[in-house]
Amino acid sequence: MTRLFNDPADFADEMVDGFVAANRARVRKVHGGVARATTSPEGTVALVVGGGSGHYPAFGGLVGHGLAAGAAMGNLFASPSAQQVTAVAKASEHGGGVLLSYGNYAGDVLNFDAAARALTEAGIDVRTVRVTDDVASAPSAEAHKRRGIAGDLCVFKVAGAAAEQGRSLDEVTAVATRANDRTRSFGVAFSGCSLPGADEPLFTVPEGRMAIGMGIHGERGIDEADVPTADGLAELLVEKLLTELPSGVAVDGARVVPILNGLGSVKYEELFVVFDAVQRRLTAAGAVVVEPEVGELVTSFDMAGVSLTLFWLDDELEQLWAAPADAPAYRKGGAVPQERVPADVLEQGEAVPVTVGSEESRASATTVATAIEAIKTTIDAHADELGRIDAVAGDGDHGIGMQRGSTAADAAAQDAAARGAGAGSVLAVAGDAWSDKAGGTSGAIWGAALEALGRVLGDDQRPSAATVAQAVGAATEAVLAFGAVPGDKTMVDALVPFDEVLTARTAAGDDLVTAWSAASAAATTAADATADLLPRMGRARTHGEDAVGTPDAGAISFALITAAVLATLAATSDKTEK
Repeated sequence: MTRLFNDPADFADEMVDGFVAANRARVRKVHGGVARATTSPEGTVALVVGGGSGHYPAFGGLVGHGLAAGAAMGNLFASPSAQQVTAVAKASEHGGGVLLSYGNYAGDVLNFDAAARALTEAGIDVRTVRVTDDVASAPSAEAHKRRGIAGDLCVFKVAGAAAEQGRSLDEVTAVATRANDRTRSFGVAFSGCSLPGADEPLFTVPEGRMAIGMGIHGERGIDEADVPTADGLAELLVEKLLTELPSGVAVDGARVVPILNGLGSVKYEELFVVFDAVQRRLTAAGAVVVEPEVGELVTSFDMAGVSLTLFWLDDELEQLWAAPADAPAYRKGGAVPQERVPADVLEQGEAVPVTVGSEESRASATTVATAIEAIKTTIDAHADELGRIDAVAGDGDHGIGMQRGSTAADAAAQDAAARGAGAGSVLAVAGDAWSDKAGGTSGAIWGAALEALGRVLGDDQRPSAATVAQAVGAATEAVLAFGAVPGDKTMVDALVPFDEVLTARTAAGDDLVTAWSAASAAATTAADATADLLPRMGRARTHGEDAVGTPDAGAISFALITAAVLATLAATSDKTEK
């Protein structure tokens, strides 16, 4: 279990601060993560990587010469927000465009894609390469759905070396894509990991057994087997990956980089014993082993597990793999002289601007801020239960993610309202803060929903009941754009009935409190009914049968939030117009 922490909610932020303090010669803290503390030639490509915290040395440990220019670092096992990725990319780029590369997880895809759009709008050329090396996460016919695990290193190393050579953005993207296409990984776990403050691991494996094909966020494997000898494990890993050869690769005579990765609790000595058997089996199959790596490269807190990655080289990929690199957690080749960035760059910061609203809108902004405070209080009271529900078939982080998001949104909303922001700006600022601190899919969804609400309400007048219903409709459209539909067992199952009832009741002439009360009741009923559904979206779909009988955590939290807002509206109903 994870033993050393202060407040679990602050763990990721404090970890980043300590990491930067220990590596000031190579990295500097920027909003959303870290960037190089050394200069890069103007006009070269900036490789920006990232993902959730809890996987060190991925991702901050791979920032440096010959590797990444910056890393967006989300909360524990949660993707960085679009705002974080955008901020890191802007702090890291130096005129040659940005390549975003990350493991293929739903939350990361949503947030990195949103960041790519924001960077493009800002005039920065952007490309994306998602890492899809984990053969256990989807069949070969659906390789684009596979998640990224320790194969991240292969893609990042090749892309970083190509960028360092001054290649164009298209050229760097091409070699990164080819590296991903020629990388395969497979892993096992003997026990699950425990997040800071958690009393239990995210999953357990019976004594003497191991989970096969587990994920690095605490996702259970797709099968179980008895724990073999080191030779037996090497045989399992190698044989599985030799059945998953990239197109055009024949084992006999092929040059391959094997990476034996420890996930947190398997010690180096054990890894070396396994690797001895791995390289013997690869050699016996006719492969030529080139510059292997053995150690902790993509971890999962204290998970006891091992993964094997095979990176099948061609001449160009081999040259890039062997190129020098100098990052806090990964170094290769001779030392490369580097110059520190100027002191003023090291100390850059950015305040969040707000739009001052009209007198009427400022009055509504006070109500909005009070409602967001009520949301935070409600989520705080139910965070443990939301985590318990989510852990049934997910990774158990929904409660703490919602807690981080609502806490950040509350602080941002109070600050914006105190600075004279209108209702729309308060919601927009709160949405940014929620997305930024919560991370993951739910952070992205709530950020988009609050932004849409604020966009419709605006900063010029006190919104009517009809305008509020219109704003909720816009928020619903923003959430539906993420891909879920009613019946998928997500927040959408409660959101859509809420939207429909609110729209119908306000159109019929009900005042806002009456209409919201009916809509909230509909959301609660619909959220409870998700217990009967089989998940079709998100991580829970992998073990969907386990979720039947338990409601969806996202739907339940949405229903709780509508009830909290109702209490605020009722208390201020004399200020609300039809």
